[in-house]
Amino acid sequence: MPYPPPPRTPSGPRRRSLLASAAGTALLAGCTADPDSGGGAASSAAQRARARAAGDSQALLARYDAVLAAHPGLARRLSPLRAQVAAHVRAFREGTAPTPATSSASPSAAAAVPAAEKEALAGLAAAERTLADRRARALLDVPGELARLLASAAAAGATHAYLLTEGAK
Repeated sequence: MPYPPPPRTPSGPRRRSLLASAAGTALLAGCTADPDSGGGAASSAAQRARARAAGDSQALLARYDAVLAAHPGLARRLSPLRAQVAAHVRAFREGTAPTPATSSASPSAAAAVPAAEKEALAGLAAAERTLADRRARALLDVPGELARLLASAAAAGATHAYLLTEGAK
């Protein structure tokens, strides 16, 4: 009884392997290319988005400072959140034209702080939530690294809003 012939095994890589590695290479190149490094409209749009995000974080930082000035008893609770917002300001300002950083609250921000701590915390939570939502929507319009930074800041803002709201209950 004769043995059946062995299955034909092609030498070299298979078509699927070639397609998979070509697709992987294209994805890898797309992920590692720095879209912010090129010139033109996309780069200036990214710089404007970065500057806007830095300004938004700076305004939120001023709001934290105003609440802390009006309610010093909240310092232990708000200081870690404020420190993260300050880190966002620094991160968004990297690679942009330097602007003066102010850590003191503006008079208008201080005047807007409610007298009750619970209401002040609710106002901070609303500001964090609004900014997190705006940053999440902006993700579609910015290139890779800036999108990741916006996503991180949006996630932190959503977490801050949760902590400010849940802790007030």
